[in-house]
Amino acid sequence: MLASFLRAGELTPIVIPDERDEAIRDLCRAREDAVSARLKARHRLKAMLLRHGYRYPGKGGWTATYDRFLARVSFGHPAQDIAFAEYRNAVVESFKQVDRLTDALRDQISTWRWQPVVSALMTMRGIDFIAAATLVSEIGDMSRFDRPKRLMSFLGLVPSEYSTGETRFQGRITKCGNAHVRRILIEAAWNYRYPARMSRGITERQVGQPSNIRETAWRAQLRLCGRYRRMRLRGVNANKICVAVARELSGFIWDVARQVPAPSK
Repeated sequence: MLASFLRAGELTPIVIPDERDEAIRDLCRAREDAVSARLKARHRLKAMLLRHGYRYPGKGGWTATYDRFLARVSFGHPAQDIAFAEYRNAVVESFKQVDRLTDALRDQISTWRWQPVVSALMTMRGIDFIAAATLVSEIGDMSRFDRPKRLMSFLGLVPSEYSTGETRFQGRITKCGNAHVRRILIEAAWNYRYPARMSRGITERQVGQPSNIRETAWRAQLRLCGRYRRMRLRGVNANKICVAVARELSGFIWDVARQVPAPSK
């Protein structure tokens, strides 16, 4: 039966990651889980403070000043002090866990066969080391997509469609692809709401990259920043704009990744 399906062209090829690729992906997801756990730990600590009327007078939280504020907090019962100390310790440990996993990821990526692709993607606005590592570990070899639209569809960033006869209706995105990658792209898309420019961080990340990679990254900035601005002027909802920018950003990511020489197996 499989042979007949193959002859008829009804089988879709898939890409199976090797052990190292899968291990890097697991490490990226472990760090993502640690970041989520850190956020929950911080929310629990803040919730206890608010329940008892403690409000931080400063503008930003989780700084050295905020830590000194926490050190001065005292409750009226020893049991509450113990609970607060445990909440605070959980936050401290969550920061340490994220740092450990980040260091481990940097160490593993440095000898990974896809490291050149990770470095190339970091030349783009909104794509730092963690974002690039997540994109590459989740998508894998992007050369298997012959057109950028196939990658967009793979990631679930294309509109859903309900058509019958001559009637065509397009709805919200399908979301049928990789949720980890989609989240990274949506977060990156928010960076394009500002005018195109070469920040110090982007300039540092582009050191050592060939001119064709840098030119593609700059072309992406000009295109996506302009598109965000034009859609905003038309009154389009900001969330819809970010999805549209993220969809087009995936096309530029495909372009950059395919310009990097294929790694040896």
